[in-house]
Amino acid sequence: MLAAFKQSGDVNFLSTLYQRYMDLVFGVCLKYLKDSEKSKDAVMDIYMELNTKLKLHEVDNFKGWLHVLARNYCLMKLRSPKNMKTTEFSPNFMQSEENVHLNAEHLEKEENFKKLEDCLGTLTSEQKQSVELFYLQNKCYNEIAEITGLEWNKVRSYIQNGRRNLKICMEGKTEI
Repeated sequence: MLAAFKQSGDVNFLSTLYQRYMDLVFGVCLKYLKDSEKSKDAVMDIYMELNTKLKLHEVDNFKGWLHVLARNYCLMKLRSPKNMKTTEFSPNFMQSEENVHLNAEHLEKEENFKKLEDCLGTLTSEQKQSVELFYLQNKCYNEIAEITGLEWNKVRSYIQNGRRNLKICMEGKTEI
Protein backbone atom coordinates (compact mmCIF):
# COMPACT_ATOMS: atom_id res chain seq x y z
CA MET A 1 0.00 0.00 0.00
CA LEU A 2 2.87 2.35 0.78
CA ALA A 3 4.47 1.63 -2.58
CA ALA A 4 1.12 2.12 -4.33
CA PHE A 5 0.67 5.50 -2.61
CA LYS A 6 4.17 6.62 -3.54
CA GLN A 7 3.67 5.55 -7.18
CA SER A 8 0.21 6.94 -7.73
CA GLY A 9 -0.06 9.68 -5.07
CA ASP A 10 -3.62 8.45 -4.39
CA VAL A 11 -4.59 9.37 -0.81
CA ASN A 12 -6.97 6.42 -0.59
CA PHE A 13 -3.98 4.08 -0.31
CA LEU A 14 -2.52 6.25 2.45
CA SER A 15 -5.88 6.45 4.22
CA THR A 16 -6.33 2.67 4.19
CA LEU A 17 -2.78 2.12 5.43
CA TYR A 18 -3.09 4.74 8.18
CA GLN A 19 -6.39 3.30 9.47
CA ARG A 20 -4.56 0.08 10.32
CA TYR A 21 -2.22 1.96 12.67
CA MET A 22 -4.52 4.68 14.06
CA ASP A 23 -4.85 2.86 17.38
CA LEU A 24 -1.05 2.71 17.68
CA VAL A 25 -0.74 6.43 16.92
CA PHE A 26 -3.53 7.28 19.36
CA GLY A 27 -1.82 5.20 22.08
CA VAL A 28 1.50 6.97 21.55
CA CYS A 29 -0.19 10.37 21.62
CA LEU A 30 -2.16 9.51 24.74
CA LYS A 31 1.01 8.35 26.47
CA TYR A 32 2.76 11.67 25.85
CA LEU A 33 -0.07 14.20 25.83
CA LYS A 34 -2.10 12.57 28.65
CA ASP A 35 -5.34 14.00 27.24
CA SER A 36 -7.81 12.05 25.12
CA GLU A 37 -9.08 15.03 23.10
CA LYS A 38 -5.61 16.37 22.38
CA SER A 39 -4.56 12.88 21.36
CA LYS A 40 -7.47 12.59 18.90
CA ASP A 41 -6.49 15.93 17.39
CA ALA A 42 -2.88 14.77 17.18
CA VAL A 43 -3.90 11.61 15.32
CA MET A 44 -5.59 13.76 12.67
CA ASP A 45 -2.66 16.21 12.48
CA ILE A 46 -0.20 13.35 12.03
CA TYR A 47 -2.32 11.97 9.18
CA MET A 48 -2.14 15.40 7.50
CA GLU A 49 1.65 15.42 7.87
CA LEU A 50 2.00 11.93 6.40
CA ASN A 51 1.28 13.06 2.84
CA THR A 52 4.24 15.45 2.80
CA LYS A 53 6.59 13.44 5.04
CA LEU A 54 6.26 10.24 3.03
CA LYS A 55 7.27 12.08 -0.14
CA LEU A 56 10.48 13.26 1.56
CA HIS A 57 11.53 10.05 3.35
CA GLU A 58 12.31 6.53 2.21
CA VAL A 59 10.39 4.28 4.60
CA ASP A 60 11.23 0.59 4.95
CA ASN A 61 9.26 -0.19 8.13
CA PHE A 62 6.08 1.89 8.11
CA LYS A 63 4.88 0.86 11.57
CA GLY A 64 8.19 1.77 13.29
CA TRP A 65 8.56 4.96 11.29
CA LEU A 66 5.00 6.00 12.10
CA HIS A 67 5.63 5.35 15.82
CA VAL A 68 8.69 7.61 15.76
CA LEU A 69 6.79 10.27 13.79
CA ALA A 70 3.92 10.22 16.34
CA ARG A 71 6.34 10.40 19.28
CA ASN A 72 8.26 13.31 17.75
CA TYR A 73 5.03 15.12 16.94
CA CYS A 74 3.87 14.81 20.57
CA LEU A 75 7.22 15.92 21.95
CA MET A 76 7.17 18.99 19.72
CA LYS A 77 3.64 19.77 20.92
CA LEU A 78 4.78 19.51 24.52
CA ARG A 79 7.75 21.80 23.85
CA SER A 80 5.70 24.50 22.18
CA PRO A 81 5.65 27.81 24.10
CA LYS A 82 1.90 27.69 24.78
CA ASN A 83 2.35 24.38 26.64
CA MET A 84 5.25 25.58 28.73
CA LYS A 85 4.17 26.07 32.30
CA THR A 86 5.77 29.03 33.99
CA THR A 87 5.65 30.08 37.57
CA GLU A 88 6.14 33.59 38.79
CA PHE A 89 9.38 33.94 40.70
CA SER A 90 8.87 34.84 44.31
CA PRO A 91 11.83 36.01 46.40
CA ASN A 92 10.17 34.30 49.39
CA PHE A 93 11.24 30.93 47.96
CA MET A 94 14.88 31.92 48.26
CA GLN A 95 16.76 31.67 51.48
CA SER A 96 18.62 34.82 52.30
CA GLU A 97 22.29 34.51 53.00
CA GLU A 98 21.83 36.38 56.26
CA ASN A 99 19.39 33.77 57.62
CA VAL A 100 21.23 30.71 56.37
CA HIS A 101 24.81 31.57 57.18
CA LEU A 102 25.91 32.87 60.51
CA ASN A 103 27.61 36.19 60.10
CA ALA A 104 31.09 36.81 61.48
CA GLU A 105 29.83 38.95 64.34
CA HIS A 106 27.49 36.22 65.57
CA LEU A 107 30.25 33.60 65.37
CA GLU A 108 32.60 35.89 67.29
CA LYS A 109 30.00 36.35 70.05
CA GLU A 110 29.55 32.58 70.28
CA GLU A 111 33.31 32.11 70.56
CA ASN A 112 33.49 34.79 73.27
CA PHE A 113 30.69 33.14 75.27
CA LYS A 114 32.48 29.82 75.06
CA LYS A 115 35.75 31.45 76.11
CA LEU A 116 33.98 33.24 78.99
CA GLU A 117 32.52 29.94 80.17
CA ASP A 118 35.99 28.37 80.10
CA CYS A 119 37.51 31.37 81.92
CA LEU A 120 34.80 31.26 84.61
CA GLY A 121 36.01 27.76 85.37
CA THR A 122 39.50 29.08 86.16
CA LEU A 123 38.29 31.43 88.92
CA THR A 124 38.29 30.48 92.60
CA SER A 125 34.92 29.20 93.79
CA GLU A 126 34.22 32.41 95.76
CA GLN A 127 35.11 34.65 92.78
CA LYS A 128 33.07 32.52 90.40
CA GLN A 129 30.02 32.47 92.67
CA SER A 130 30.19 36.21 93.33
CA VAL A 131 30.69 37.13 89.65
CA GLU A 132 27.84 34.85 88.51
CA LEU A 133 25.45 36.23 91.13
CA PHE A 134 26.38 39.84 90.34
CA TYR A 135 26.58 39.78 86.52
CA LEU A 136 24.40 36.85 85.49
CA GLN A 137 21.67 37.01 88.14
CA ASN A 138 21.78 40.80 88.70
CA LYS A 139 22.16 40.55 92.50
CA CYS A 140 23.51 43.48 94.48
CA TYR A 141 26.42 43.26 96.94
CA ASN A 142 24.07 43.00 99.94
CA GLU A 143 22.07 40.13 98.37
CA ILE A 144 25.27 38.28 97.46
CA ALA A 145 26.57 38.70 101.01
CA GLU A 146 23.27 37.28 102.32
CA ILE A 147 23.27 34.34 99.89
CA THR A 148 26.93 33.38 100.38
CA GLY A 149 27.36 34.35 104.02
CA LEU A 150 30.44 36.40 103.10
CA GLU A 151 31.19 39.92 104.36
CA TRP A 152 30.19 42.81 102.10
CA ASN A 153 33.87 43.87 101.59
CA LYS A 154 34.84 40.30 100.65
CA VAL A 155 32.01 40.13 98.09
CA ARG A 156 33.19 43.40 96.54
CA SER A 157 36.78 42.15 96.46
CA TYR A 158 35.83 38.78 94.88
CA ILE A 159 33.80 40.53 92.19
CA GLN A 160 36.57 43.02 91.34
CA ASN A 161 39.31 40.37 91.36
CA GLY A 162 37.12 37.93 89.44
CA ARG A 163 36.35 40.56 86.79
CA ARG A 164 40.05 41.39 86.43
CA ASN A 165 40.99 37.69 86.17
CA LEU A 166 38.26 37.12 83.56
CA LYS A 167 39.58 40.04 81.50
CA ILE A 168 43.13 38.66 81.64
CA CYS A 169 41.89 35.19 80.68
CA MET A 170 39.69 36.49 77.84
CA GLU A 171 42.59 38.50 76.39
CA GLY A 172 44.58 35.27 76.25
CA LYS A 173 47.04 35.99 79.01
CA THR A 174 47.61 32.88 81.05
CA GLU A 175 48.33 34.45 84.41
CA ILE A 176 45.44 34.51 86.86
